[in-house]
Amino acid sequence: MAGGQTMDILAKVLEQSAKLMEEKVDEQLNKLDRMDDDELDKLKERRLEALKKAQKQKQDWLSKGHGEYREIPSEKDFFGEVKESKNVVCHFYRDSTFRCKIVDKHLAILAKKHVETKFIKLNVEKAPFLSERLHIKVIPTMALLIDGITKDFIVGFGDLGNTDEFSTEMLEWRLGCTDVINYSGNRMEPPSMTKRPGTKFTKVEKKTIRGKGYDSDSDSEDD
Repeated sequence: MAGGQTMDILAKVLEQSAKLMEEKVDEQLNKLDRMDDDELDKLKERRLEALKKAQKQKQDWLSKGHGEYREIPSEKDFFGEVKESKNVVCHFYRDSTFRCKIVDKHLAILAKKHVETKFIKLNVEKAPFLSERLHIKVIPTMALLIDGITKDFIVGFGDLGNTDEFSTEMLEWRLGCTDVINYSGNRMEPPSMTKRPGTKFTKVEKKTIRGKGYDSDSDSEDD
């Protein structure tokens, strides 16, 4: 197909798309024009009620420690933190592992952005029971929990491009793949597919977790 014909087809497609968009806008405007004052008042009330509900929900999350990245003192506290929040990301760290500092930096940013999720960290040396129960052998490990159930793990940086220089957006995408945060991006691929030599992206698939709260069938590997 000649270049001129291709441009003509593209122009027609764009023209049709613009026309459809214009028709939708006109339809919405006409719908508003047909509303009487009572209907408009009801619409405003519904929107105001939705805003109030969203604000109340946000305040409830903040009262439970959402909105900030916090360290909890012991594994005993872990159970209480998980029980009161639907979505929880818990970073199991060790002071001597420098990559945990990298995770800290990104989670501190995401905690402020995704108030719907609780972001906490726990020193693995203070959590022998949880470490054994969750088969945590590689540090850093992030446990992703929904409704008190461990849905997934991010073990090391393999799912994040296998590099210490992964972006906050990359970790946000990975968390979104498990639905532990409200993610609006494309879950089918990482936010940036630009790779440097030696960089590897791991395809993320939904995992089926067997058992009750805090159990997982995913395997961990040694350092």
